[in-house]
Amino acid sequence: MRLEALKIVEQFQTRGTLQNIEPYGSGFIHDTYLAVFISGGVIYRFILQKFNRSIFKQPPLVMDNIVRVTDHLREKLKSTQPDDWQRRTLSPVPASSGFFYSRDAEGEYWRMYEFIEGGATFDKLEKPQQAFEAARAFGSFQAMLADLPAPRLHETIPDFHNTPKRLRDFQKALETDPLNRAKEAKPEIQFAIEQESIAPVLLDLHEKGEIPERVTHNDSKITNVIFDADSGEGLCVIDLDTVTPGLSLYDFGDMARSMGCPVLEDEEDLDKVYIHQPLYRHLAGGYLSGAGEALTKTEKENLVFGAILICYEQGLRFLGDYILGDPYYKTKYPGENLRRARVQFKLTRSLIENKEELQGIVNIL
Repeated sequence: MRLEALKIVEQFQTRGTLQNIEPYGSGFIHDTYLAVFISGGVIYRFILQKFNRSIFKQPPLVMDNIVRVTDHLREKLKSTQPDDWQRRTLSPVPASSGFFYSRDAEGEYWRMYEFIEGGATFDKLEKPQQAFEAARAFGSFQAMLADLPAPRLHETIPDFHNTPKRLRDFQKALETDPLNRAKEAKPEIQFAIEQESIAPVLLDLHEKGEIPERVTHNDSKITNVIFDADSGEGLCVIDLDTVTPGLSLYDFGDMARSMGCPVLEDEEDLDKVYIHQPLYRHLAGGYLSGAGEALTKTEKENLVFGAILICYEQGLRFLGDYILGDPYYKTKYPGENLRRARVQFKLTRSLIENKEELQGIVNIL
């Protein structure tokens, strides 16, 4: 694989002479490398990635979205952050063809970004302030893209957060039950059925014109923010493959789901699984700080519901995958996806039970 990277790196418009190229990072979707060049005694570093086409089947459309989004962000940042804009958005590197991707001898797609110096990434929250900074970065990301000119971005993963469709997929899995696993998940299935009315709420509000469509990240976890290594500021939102048209509440909901309860995704002790209100306060405060006046009154009034919906949706996905024999989510042991579903449904309950209090936090921010 490193040999492939050595060959393809020459097809991008870099600076200087290649010094080294090695695997980089902890991501598990794409194959990622750090390429180091030197020119005139100056070191330049780049991130090189090979697309995982089992997930992203149309890399040119993904890169078209990313180039449009990052170009727009760059123009905004040049006026608001003139001394530091280079570190606050990804910068795709063109290939010699002029496209922002290249293909190897096997027809696989590759891309390159300029490396963001002085940054740090985290696999999980290490302190509450990181929740605020991550949420502020995602809020600012949405605000700056609120006026992205037409045409509409490509839907690179159709129906990614279409909760009614996720519910239908779960129902189909339950009807087929190919491995007779449903009997092991009766309480979880019952909860999923009892909460079916959750599924269409946000899409209904959107269809009524009460919630606008926005450019959304759709994978708003702490792992997708670069922080300043010295100050701890949330600098740059990364991993833009899932950026598509969506609803702002999807992004806030996924932040609350992934950062509002600092336990493992497959935590066995459900007594440890609940929304931590101090963390929720940091998330809501950071997000509202970053998004500013870009959010509508209805969006602000539904922040908690966005978290409820995304936790419920993710629980449906884990549970459906368990019933079908774990074809989508990788597992380390039998029953891991069922345990993951239990965690998501427990978070859903916690959010529902504390909805008024959590919304009160939002109202005073």
